[in-house]
Amino acid sequence: MKESFLDEVKIFVMGGRGGNGCISFRREKFVPRGGPDGGDGGTGGSVFLQIDPSLTTLESLRHRHHFRAEKGLHGQGQRKTGSSGKDVILPVPPGTLVYDVDRVSLLGDLQELPGKPLLVASGGRGGLGNSHFATSTHQAPRFAGSGEEAEEFWIWLELKAISDVGLVGLPNSGKSTLLSRISAARPRIGSYPFSTLVPCLGIVETDDYERFTVADIPGLIEGAHQGQGLGDRFLRHLERSRILVHLIDVSDKMAGDPVNDLKILREELWNYLPELGNKPQILVANKIDAAGSGGRLRRLEEYCRKKGEPVFKISALHSQGLGDLLKTIQKNLQALGPRVWMAPGGNSRH
Repeated sequence: MKESFLDEVKIFVMGGRGGNGCISFRREKFVPRGGPDGGDGGTGGSVFLQIDPSLTTLESLRHRHHFRAEKGLHGQGQRKTGSSGKDVILPVPPGTLVYDVDRVSLLGDLQELPGKPLLVASGGRGGLGNSHFATSTHQAPRFAGSGEEAEEFWIWLELKAISDVGLVGLPNSGKSTLLSRISAARPRIGSYPFSTLVPCLGIVETDDYERFTVADIPGLIEGAHQGQGLGDRFLRHLERSRILVHLIDVSDKMAGDPVNDLKILREELWNYLPELGNKPQILVANKIDAAGSGGRLRRLEEYCRKKGEPVFKISALHSQGLGDLLKTIQKNLQALGPRVWMAPGGNSRH
């Protein structure tokens, strides 16, 4: 089955035009010269974006790109105001950024739960009925206000997934297998490079009933920050991760130096966005069940020993060593404290 993950889309939003004011005069028995009684036009509906925590992609917007709110109804006699047009509220996943059509100005950052709807296109105000224009010298105005035009824009929506932990590794390093073992997520898993083609989110529940989210992005390759392997597009889903977990394949089937693999990952993160390189990091040696003589594992451990950096040894396939890893992740998240949400417009765009 084809995997689907839409993380950016261009849509057109348009509010409803305001209704026109009414030109009307009282026509009642025994009131031969009734004054103006035209009601106001209704306000046009507006278009809002609202966080829906059940969504993880912008897939619902793939096939429909135009959204228009209802027009306000015209005013009526007897000073009756026209009904306001219905608003359009579009559900989007947490972490959605809203840009202008040129993708220069950030209009909003929908990341906080629960969050207020973000207004993206206002409806027009209704026109005034002729009853508002009566004066002592002009008691029978035969004109009324027209409804205002509504706002209309093309805007870009861009998703940056919100997760507590981001999994980072070269292709086929075992990230998807790890995610499937520690959460209920079921990413595509294969014994070939780029088996993960789209980001995947999972929720981990610890033994003491705490929960945290983990994001698995497609494997990175050298030059990812420049777009190789679509790396620059996928790396943005790590920007809001609080901790990064680096997975290094230490199986004897892998050629090359595991230390060089680690350096490639860290350089790509740093070159894409220095803030990524400065995030707390946990280093994991995966596939120890297939390490054979252990040459790659010893090389990685020796390097990290000199650096004073701990290495967690696991086999995601056989769920070996996962308990200690999860406890360390949980401890690190607790040390960071509650997530601090940035105000809309506070994020810098890479």
